[in-house]
Amino acid sequence: MKLANTPIHSINVDGYRVFVKRDDLLHPYFSGNKARKFAHFLQHEFDGICRLIGYGSPQANSLYSMSALAQLKGWRLDFYVDHIASHLRDNPSGNYLGALNNGANIIDLSLCSDRQGRAALDYIEQEILPNHQNTLFVPEGGRCAYAEFGVRRLAMELNEWKKQQNLAELTVFLPSGTGTTALFLQKSFYELASSIKVVTCAVVGDCTYLNAQFTQLSANLSHHPHVVALAKRYHFGKLYREFYDIWNKVNKTGITFELLYDPLGWLNLTHYMAENSHETIVYLHQGGLLGNESMLPRYQRKYPLSGKAD
Repeated sequence: MKLANTPIHSINVDGYRVFVKRDDLLHPYFSGNKARKFAHFLQHEFDGICRLIGYGSPQANSLYSMSALAQLKGWRLDFYVDHIASHLRDNPSGNYLGALNNGANIIDLSLCSDRQGRAALDYIEQEILPNHQNTLFVPEGGRCAYAEFGVRRLAMELNEWKKQQNLAELTVFLPSGTGTTALFLQKSFYELASSIKVVTCAVVGDCTYLNAQFTQLSANLSHHPHVVALAKRYHFGKLYREFYDIWNKVNKTGITFELLYDPLGWLNLTHYMAENSHETIVYLHQGGLLGNESMLPRYQRKYPLSGKAD
């Protein structure tokens, strides 16, 4: 099961050379950042644990990876979601289908009579965790201190590549949800005394939200990545024509990217490259391609004539 040491390939986008860290080539159970975030769970024993608990979207990459983790460890996975759309429930696809096939118990909180309007995290902390022993709880998206173990390994791989290329400096770019990978990467580079900086953009919330997430993981501002943002505000999960167009454009390089995080990542990166053309940039491919099974048909229905790069 390949969970580290992915290659770095060179592509050209809008006339700029970009290197891509191919974490999409990791084992499909944990493709991309989930292999890094969950490495600690995979490589360590958790005596007495029989249940894994998580929460998030019914199409989250973390749901599929947690279901694979539970299957490998012989654990039961209880994964809580705010709501499962009737179309998805009746026509399972993508990460949701993969998790079901792995035996995940996916719990729709909108059907729980004792939820009483509480957020998923509050419900789990107040109603579930106190009443279940031998349980391992993983916050949404793998946002926890355990993630640092695997992300540190990723940082070391990037640092070693920089040395092999005889680069004085390097910029690592990635889009962020909770910001866990970006934060622990920057923290690792800071502690390795490496001249590598991490640049990211907020996909789930805005810059204020993302910086708050960083602070919860580390109050040391030296560990915080540089956050960039476009003038236009994009709402997470909403379909935008420019997302579909740039996704098709970068896919023509021969590397397939995912449709939830990468489009905004590449929009931000192309803008960043135009202002920082002297920098050597590695784009961190974070996997998640299974989610395209559900996202791509949505784009094709909404923009049937789109997808042709300029």
